[in-house]
Amino acid sequence: MKIYRYIIRQYFGTFLLTFAISVFILLMQFLWQYIEDFIGKGLEISVMAKLLCYTSLTFVPLALPLAILLSSLMCFGNLGEYYELVAMKASGISVWKVMRPLLLFSVAMSVMAFFFSNNVLPYANLKMRSMLYDVTRKKMTLEIPEGVFYRGIDKYVIRVGRKGADGGSLYDVMIYDHSGGQGNVMVTVADSGYMAMTPSQREMVFTLYDGYNYSEMVDDKNYRDRRPFQKMSFKRQLITFDMSQFDMGHTDEDAFKSHQDMMNIKQLNYSIDSLMRRDAADRERFVSNSYRRYQNLTADAGAFADSDARQRRRRGEALESDSIATFFWPLTSNFSEKDRKTIIDMAVSTAGSMRENVAFNAKDFGRRDVNIRKHEQVLHKKFTLSVACLLFFFIGAPLGAIIRKGGLGMPVVVSVVFFVVYYIITITSERVALSGDMPVFLGAWLSSMVLFPIGFFLTFKAVTDSAIMDAESWKKFLTFKSHKK
Repeated sequence: MKIYRYIIRQYFGTFLLTFAISVFILLMQFLWQYIEDFIGKGLEISVMAKLLCYTSLTFVPLALPLAILLSSLMCFGNLGEYYELVAMKASGISVWKVMRPLLLFSVAMSVMAFFFSNNVLPYANLKMRSMLYDVTRKKMTLEIPEGVFYRGIDKYVIRVGRKGADGGSLYDVMIYDHSGGQGNVMVTVADSGYMAMTPSQREMVFTLYDGYNYSEMVDDKNYRDRRPFQKMSFKRQLITFDMSQFDMGHTDEDAFKSHQDMMNIKQLNYSIDSLMRRDAADRERFVSNSYRRYQNLTADAGAFADSDARQRRRRGEALESDSIATFFWPLTSNFSEKDRKTIIDMAVSTAGSMRENVAFNAKDFGRRDVNIRKHEQVLHKKFTLSVACLLFFFIGAPLGAIIRKGGLGMPVVVSVVFFVVYYIITITSERVALSGDMPVFLGAWLSSMVLFPIGFFLTFKAVTDSAIMDAESWKKFLTFKSHKK
């Protein structure tokens, strides 16, 4: 049908534009956050291109729902602004029929979003995290400032009084050699010099002229008393520095694969089951060990009490009815001052040890619970992305008909408001769920539950041609109310 093709063509172009803008904005936020880790490190263009590509893929779960919402608003806003929607209704084409091709497109995007979230997103997260880790750990490129002690090269401290206009000429050079691990015992000074990279770009060579080498003789027997040193002059000397330390390392990606963001549904289910089994076994072992420790403690106390009772019988002393032999625990006054102090010290030490053990295991079990909830949360988010795409379409399309404004003005404002509300609810509920104050299922789906009634209400009013969809009716109603007052 020509109308369907026209609507899809209008919607698809707007969708691509808004999706690209959303990803670009999120990518600029990422660059602004890590700009200090990128500047001055001499990163290759290919490395930055790969990092930005993988990072852009990780922003799809945020950009895709926003693009669907904004494109739906703009598409139906354009149709309403130029009275095309009114003409379609007059021709017998209902709003539901107008929405039908875009609904099919949104369903297709939801299915694609699920497969993307389950298959592509874990891989993109793995690549992005590993590359970002390598980039942030990479050292700054060699840039020796004037008049400052430069410590960028391992085991060396370099000070250059002045640099030539060509960038390679050096004057008033001082180099501390710490490669021996004994401090400032070897120093080289020179009037001038020149620095240049080798053809392999793996080493930096300093060619120094008219200088001295000072070295303290730390291997001398009376070094600390005599402080002997050796001085050697030179006309020309070469010092080579290894530049491999400035290369960007490549971390093994297996170190990141255990993170929940790097897993698909099958891996998450397996990981959650393994974590829960291990946690249950460790809790049972902790309870068993605590009970066994308590039994051993009471047995030792009982043996101590029986020994005291036998000694008293041997001395011919009578046991009171509330003696330790009767009540098993040394809480009576039948013991001497020395024995009572020993018992109290033993009880305090044991109680403190058990309290520390319980506190340590409580924190450990708490961290395990949080880790399990994180895995469950990521598992639910594999599905919430697809549902969010549909919900934002059912909100954006009716609102576009209400606003009747196209372009990037009012639709952008309304889209941002709805998306910010959705994002705030999502982040807040996820954090509450991670703390254990809310079920993980509810924390992951709360934002969708809040938006579902709104989308259903707006869509129902749109397909039934309710007056709520007519902005002019609201203007007349508000004008009538103001005149009546």
